[in-house]
Order: sequence, then C-alpha cells, then structure tokens
Amino acid sequence: MNAVAEALMLPGRRRGWAVSWTFKALHGILNAPEYIFLVALTAMLFSPPDLHTFPVDRLAFLALVTVACLRFLLRCDRLEMYSASWPMLGILALGVWGTLAQPYDVNAWSALAARWIVPVVMFHLGGTIFSTPGSQRKLEWFSIAVLLYLSLTAVFWLLHVESLIFPRFILDEFIGIHPDRARGPFLQAVANGVCLNVLAIAALHAWDRQLPRGAHSSRFPKRGALAALLLVITPLALLATKTRAVWLGAASSAVLLILFGHGRRSRIAALALILVAAVAISFAWLVQARPGELTERLQERSPIEFRIEMYRAGWQMFTGKPLLGWGSDAKIQPEIEKRVSSFHPEYYIFHNTYLEVAVQHGTVGVLLYVWLFVGLFRVGNRANFPQATREYPFGAGFGLMWRIMLCVYLLNASVVVMNYQFLNGYMFTIAGILASQQKAGEVGDRP
Repeated sequence: MNAVAEALMLPGRRRGWAVSWTFKALHGILNAPEYIFLVALTAMLFSPPDLHTFPVDRLAFLALVTVACLRFLLRCDRLEMYSASWPMLGILALGVWGTLAQPYDVNAWSALAARWIVPVVMFHLGGTIFSTPGSQRKLEWFSIAVLLYLSLTAVFWLLHVESLIFPRFILDEFIGIHPDRARGPFLQAVANGVCLNVLAIAALHAWDRQLPRGAHSSRFPKRGALAALLLVITPLALLATKTRAVWLGAASSAVLLILFGHGRRSRIAALALILVAAVAISFAWLVQARPGELTERLQERSPIEFRIEMYRAGWQMFTGKPLLGWGSDAKIQPEIEKRVSSFHPEYYIFHNTYLEVAVQHGTVGVLLYVWLFVGLFRVGNRANFPQATREYPFGAGFGLMWRIMLCVYLLNASVVVMNYQFLNGYMFTIAGILASQQKAGEVGDRP
C-alpha cells in the first residue's frame, strides 16, 4: 500500500520540483538580467538580415523585454527618460508611420527594428541592467570576446583557413554581399569593419583601465597574452575587410587616441596598431597573388560612380518632398528607379544614412537625427558623472573613448546605411549606460 501511495504522489512531487526550480531560475534571471541582455546581443550577431532562418534574435529580444518588464514591476522601478530619448522616439514614430503606410512587408519591419526599435529599447534598458561594476565588467569581457572572434574569423579568411570559420554561412557566396572580403557573420564587410573598430576601442580602454599604472605585465600573463594577440590580429582583420571607409575610420580613431587619449598604454597601443597595420599592408603588397590588388581596391571607381548617381537621385527626391519626406520604402523604390539610369540593381540603397533619413523623413527627420547625435556626444561629458563611476568599465573614464566610437560610427554612416542590429544595439547600450550614470550625477548635484 505504501508503494502504491508513493507512486500516486510521485507526479505531484515532480510538479512541485518543477515549479520550485522554475521560480529559482526566474529569480536568478531577474537578479542577473545582464546575461539575457548578452544572449540577445549574441543572437543579433549571428542573425544577418540576408540569412532566412528561425528568428532566434527576435525571440531573444522578446525574452529580454519580458525579463526587463518583470524586473521593473517587481522592483517598482520607473523608466528613465534622457535628453537623447525624445529625438530617438520621434524618429521611431516617423519610421513606424512610414512602415504602416505601405502594404505589409517583413523586410521593412525587420529594417525598422534594426535601425530604431532595437536601439531605442536597448538604450533605455542598458543603464538599468548594467548599473553595477560587475555587470559592466561582463559587458566589457563580452566586447573583448566578440572582438577576438571577429578578428580570428577575418584572419582565418585572409589565410584561406576556411575550416576554422564558424558559422559556415559566412562562406556562402550566395547570401549577403562582399564574399570576396572578410565580412564575418554580418555578411557585409562594412558592418564587420565598423564592429571591429568600435570593439577595439573598448578593448583598448579595458587594457588601459585594468592594468594598474606601474604594474609589470608579468603579473597579468593571461591579460597580456590576450592583448598581444589582439594587437596583432585586429589590424590584419581590418585590412582583410578591404573597405576604404573602414580603413579611414580605423586610422582616424588611432590618431585621435594618440593625440587626445588619457591613458598612456592606450596611446602606445594605438601607435602599435598603426605600425602593425603598416607592416601588414607592406607584407600583403609583397605576397599578394595578384600584383596591385590593394591598389586596385583603393582606386576602384565603379562603386563611387554608383554612389554618386544614387546621391544625385536622392537629393532630387529630398528637394521634391523636403518637409516630411517620402515615408514608406514602397514609394521610394519605384521613384528612385525612374531617376537612376546607369545602374539597375534589384534593390536601391542610398549608401548614406543621412541621405536615407532625409529622403524618408525629410527635414524633420534630419533635425531629429542631428539632435539625437548631439545628445549622444553630450553623454560622454565626464564632468557630469558621479565620482563613484570613475572606476567603472563604462563610467566617467570612458567618455573620450565613447566620442571616438561615435566619430567612427558617423564616418561610416556617410558611406553606408546603418541598419546593422548588433552594431546599433551595442552602441546604444553603451550610450544608455553613460546617459543613466550622467543623469544620476546631475540629480546628485542638485541642492
């Protein structure tokens, strides 16, 4: 009889065990939401728009929003608004209005999510989720890990060691663009190069901050070995993108670090990056299979001619509807096809974020965009940060690095449309962290 009773009670015990572990897991997630945040960023890293697979990035993003909402309710927190929030929400509203005005198109909603929905959400969640030194250190190590992965993938491609490249869709020349360049999991060389650049800036700051002044590198053998590895492979990875805007952005950021950097080691590392890149370029010139390959890439005129044609057509469209723009992409594509005669791609892209905003949303959109990035530059003002954040990974000491990252982002935005969800999510996450700390400092200074 006892055996029968225990057998009947067993399902109930299992249900109780399952409920108990479910609540424990939920409690752990709510106490450490940064892990869900980093999982969402990782899913975005491996979900390029041209890869039509199960939308794991959208599920991870939804899980992040769900966890954040539960955390807000249980902690009775309030959603903070910042000076950069208002132009961001304004551009998002214009984007939603334009997308709703056209027939349902999954690609249009995906582009809107990558450009504005993901950045807006991560900007406002970043400061609340990465609010402690420990959580910010996790984001810092995540940045270094992604930089190492992207750099190694680009170097493996450069050395023709395709068996070590993961995931395998990177090698599929029938999806994405730039199969002849190091394009990484983004399937786009410019996106790969910009991410390499901004992550390298974050890694330089981490190295300069975490190695105490005067400490010998032998006390930090693992960190020193990792820094040496990144110092060698990151310039090679940037070179492998074969993208002039990426090269210019990397050179500009290195020069800015050398001239204005606060840390001695980061300035030395930036100078070393320039020297390693110079040596790599010289070596590539000597051993390349086709003599003059790099020179041909520098002097290639076809992409420039196409861009000039697109810029001319885009300016004509902007002057045709200068106030609110054309709105939906369904109206833009047939109109621009009438104005471009020399090239006939399947899909017309302006290759310039500012022109894209001007054509889609007119002068109102351009003013909101300028207002947004003025606000983002201001969040790097270290004078407004609490004193306690001086030692945070993304605290007051990160202000200069943040502004250099923004310069790299805006420079490359002049030659491409910034619809890369991982890059946008990462950049606006850091912006949200800085904005949250800056607002805490301003509130603390009030009488």
